[in-house]
Amino acid sequence: MSTNAPILVATDLSAHARHAADRAARLAQETGAPLTLLHVLPGEALAQLRGWLGMASSAETGLFTEARQQLSALAHELQAAHGVAARTRDAAGPVLDEILQAADALDARLLVLGARGAGFMRRLVLGTTAERLMRRSTRPLLVVRHLAHEPYRHVLVAVDFSPWSREALRLARRVAPHARLTVLSAFAVPFEEKLRFAGVDAATVEVYRRQARATATHNLHALAESAGLVPSGWTPCVVEGDASLRIVEQEQELDCDLVVLGKHGESATVDLLLGSVTKHVLAEGSADVLVSTQAAPR
Repeated sequence: MSTNAPILVATDLSAHARHAADRAARLAQETGAPLTLLHVLPGEALAQLRGWLGMASSAETGLFTEARQQLSALAHELQAAHGVAARTRDAAGPVLDEILQAADALDARLLVLGARGAGFMRRLVLGTTAERLMRRSTRPLLVVRHLAHEPYRHVLVAVDFSPWSREALRLARRVAPHARLTVLSAFAVPFEEKLRFAGVDAATVEVYRRQARATATHNLHALAESAGLVPSGWTPCVVEGDASLRIVEQEQELDCDLVVLGKHGESATVDLLLGSVTKHVLAEGSADVLVSTQAAPR
């Protein structure tokens, strides 16, 4: 990320959303990227208000005025704390559409939002709106859980050797250029239970296990090299088992403050973001989560 890589924060101005704004300001300070704060008044709620009070009511005007004042106050807080001059932007309408339109207008290279919020932002992160946002957008999305006290220190990147994995590695380096990087690959013996049921002895299964681990290790180093990682700049982590469980285990064991995932799996039809892996990491993990939504060319 650099001066031509804008960061867009979608905020509902709640306390948890301020954590996301603070993290985004730190990233902007660290990388030199311009920062914009966006607040969207949900169109459906405004339509209901107009139905009760009529068009152009003082209550609606007050909502816009208050939102702009809070956005301005937040921008001043971020500038005082981090020396970053954040622009503000407000809108009204379908929240998802307004965020995507703002991102397109700014050509934002990173979308940031809080893991929890009030009203529409809670649904944005935890409900179907988030899935639709991530499905439709080709821009990376950073979900922030905690108040940022320092730059990211230790990043865990989960890969499966798909085109999305290579871009996830590059994205991790752009967002956390000075952090320690651990690259994780989870492997399994294909059809292990069926092999045992078919009478394949344990020694043979163990041979398959060693082969699977060796293949994963080889592919991990090849992927890191293709992504431009220097050997001293990352640590391999090859583990056996279910990826969603192992990611959370390693995040906590290694005390990582950021987990990076690719949007899709090994097949473009296997969308980890909409499946069990990312949902499990968001539900059970404690670190921030960065989702790479764009594939690097093979």
